[in-house]
Amino acid sequence: MTSYSKEVIADLVAGTLPWPQTRRIMSAYKDDDRFFKYVAVLQDRVGWKDPILLPVGDHLFICQSGDERVTKCECGHSFGDYRRNWKLKAAIIVRDTEESLREIYPNSDLPDPDWMEIREFICPECGTLHEVEAAAPGYPIVHDFEPDLEGFYRDWLGKPLESSTRAIPGEV
Repeated sequence: MTSYSKEVIADLVAGTLPWPQTRRIMSAYKDDDRFFKYVAVLQDRVGWKDPILLPVGDHLFICQSGDERVTKCECGHSFGDYRRNWKLKAAIIVRDTEESLREIYPNSDLPDPDWMEIREFICPECGTLHEVEAAAPGYPIVHDFEPDLEGFYRDWLGKPLESSTRAIPGEV
């Protein structure tokens, strides 16, 4: 089995590897410690020390922050408990008029604003666009997923994660 260095994984994440090498890495069996190298590369890219437990997106992570697990932007902004929908604490742009939709669909057909709106979820601190949803007007904001962190680390990675038993803030 091939094993790649942290430096090669960093180049892969940065998108600076030549395509043939990128393709070989993507197509090959993954080394047993690939996830940990990947997280270490991501950790090196952020300016804070809270350990990254799981990437949620390109610039969004679940982290251990003291005795809490939070969803955190690459800039350091915390969206709060990872079990809560982080999008509810994001800055949200809702495109629900022909004029606002035309900003992102300037030369093509656009969705009917009576039937669909585009929601952009942005970090209120650094302005990073983290996610976009297309939904019917009035449809609730989607909570994408709530990972079983302990199960993922124990069953998939073979390295148990210290359990966090804190209740979700505001719940009994």
